[in-house]
Amino acid sequence: QVQLVESGGGLVQPGGSLTLSCEISGHSSSKYALGWIRQAPGKERDVVAAISWTSGTIYYADFVGVRFTISRDNTKNTMYLQMNSLKPEDTAVYFCAAGTTTAALRRNELAGRGQGIQVTVSS
Repeated sequence: QVQLVESGGGLVQPGGSLTLSCEISGHSSSKYALGWIRQAPGKERDVVAAISWTSGTIYYADFVGVRFTISRDNTKNTMYLQMNSLKPEDTAVYFCAAGTTTAALRRNELAGRGQGIQVTVSS
């Protein structure tokens, strides 16, 4: 069983930046792909970005463009999402998730998911 804990959310003005972190534990020897999923009120859940264990495969949703960067440090069991040029439509609860591959994450085949953290983009 893998446990994931998000941190770094909050309130930011449009055009601002925020970095989310996700600490992973309890994953034994499994080498999971990791990703970020967001859920806004009244909207469908979106996979924002995903990264493989080796960081060799990275996926970004089209709406991200070049604004977000996903990364991971396996020595620290931590994944990051650097978000720049934030827009009000980026407002959502962001969840950290684990899967066997980035493709599995995109299919919502999750090995675990965090509790979620609120990101609000507003002036």
